[in-house]
Amino acid sequence: MTQSTSGSPPQMTPPGRAATANGTSLTYFLFLQFSDRWDVRILLFALLFALYLLTLAGNSLILLVTVVEPALHTPMYFFIRNLSFLEICYTSVTVPKMLTGLLSADRSISFTGCAAQLYFLLFFGTVECFLLASMSYDRYLAICRPLLYPARMTPGVRLGLALACWSGGVFIPLGNTAGIFTLPFCGPPQIDHFFCDFPPVLMLACVDTSPNEVGILASSLLITVLPLLFTAWSYACILCTVFKIPLAAGRRKAFSTCSAHLLVVTLFYCSASFIYLQPKAGYSPERDKFLAFFYTVLTPLLNPIIYSLRNKEVHKALRRTLKRQWFS
Repeated sequence: MTQSTSGSPPQMTPPGRAATANGTSLTYFLFLQFSDRWDVRILLFALLFALYLLTLAGNSLILLVTVVEPALHTPMYFFIRNLSFLEICYTSVTVPKMLTGLLSADRSISFTGCAAQLYFLLFFGTVECFLLASMSYDRYLAICRPLLYPARMTPGVRLGLALACWSGGVFIPLGNTAGIFTLPFCGPPQIDHFFCDFPPVLMLACVDTSPNEVGILASSLLITVLPLLFTAWSYACILCTVFKIPLAAGRRKAFSTCSAHLLVVTLFYCSASFIYLQPKAGYSPERDKFLAFFYTVLTPLLNPIIYSLRNKEVHKALRRTLKRQWFS
């Protein structure tokens, strides 16, 4: 997609301000246009809007079914319910602003709005990393320690795990977000991206950002690598247990339960790691925009499909729920 750098900044005075190298105040950032062609932007708007509606509908449906169906009041579906709610919030941080930018001549975002968007993007991304690790622990107990599962995964334990995931998301991104938005920024405040993210915002800084990059790398290792290693260990144990199951039907059932989660983990971690675990020198705007589109738009859409809607238990519960709604 070609991008235009022409156009004067809009006249606006939002409350957020940041110092620049020459002592003036920066009150907004400007996203570069997706394309100069109106027909291309209309097509992109229609595609993105359709994907967004499907994401909201799919995840809302999972939320509804797992809440109203007593058969799905199990630890696994408790975590899936958290994941579906998370995906609705996660994609809503970026997509509405992207849709507005495709149709409006005003592609600006206030300084405060940019900081808030980046913080909440990292907040929900952090929660998802921890939540996926908690889900792998749940599957590990269910398959490798089935006799201990009811005692280990009690309602209090799963609630505590969920609260820990959401609490970690609140606090971990604060330092890096505050550190970046207290930097001085130079030149035209044009972000070569379609939302506020670490790499494109850091490119606008006037000073050495090495300390910020180290902080981002350290938090990224905590947020992504440690949960990923724990998830990999859990599934290594699960696979060893599954291969010991004598009946083929039992192995298929265990694999079907775990394969969907592994696919979700792979999609999310691979795309996010390429962006947040790379040095600033390796930043490529086009590549990172593609990866960012994948993990902020496509992954939230695919999660309910590959992790829940393909599940036979969810299908049966969905049919029962719809019958009750239609014939009540």
